[in-house]
Amino acid sequence: MPARRDPPDPYRVLGVPRDATPSEIRAAYRALLLALHPDTRAEPSDPARLAEVVAAHAQLRDAVSTPPSGVPIPVRVRRPRREQPDIRVGPVRVNSKTP
Repeated sequence: MPARRDPPDPYRVLGVPRDATPSEIRAAYRALLLALHPDTRAEPSDPARLAEVVAAHAQLRDAVSTPPSGVPIPVRVRRPRREQPDIRVGPVRVNSKTP
């Protein structure tokens, strides 16, 4: 049975500290993506490393963007005033060739 590998630390993969802000994480991801993407390189890149960077960013992005459970999120609904009817009818053209 093969040895079980722990997933790599996403902060280490992106090269950012654990207290990095979302904008720092995004900047590090974009820089690595530009450096590793095969469309931006003349020589072949490492697809495993690129997949590791994308997975690390997805993991950190989801952790930052998900609000903690139990926290109420205020929602404001604005309804437009009903000064005019919903359906507007313009002039109707009559086809002169109709019998």
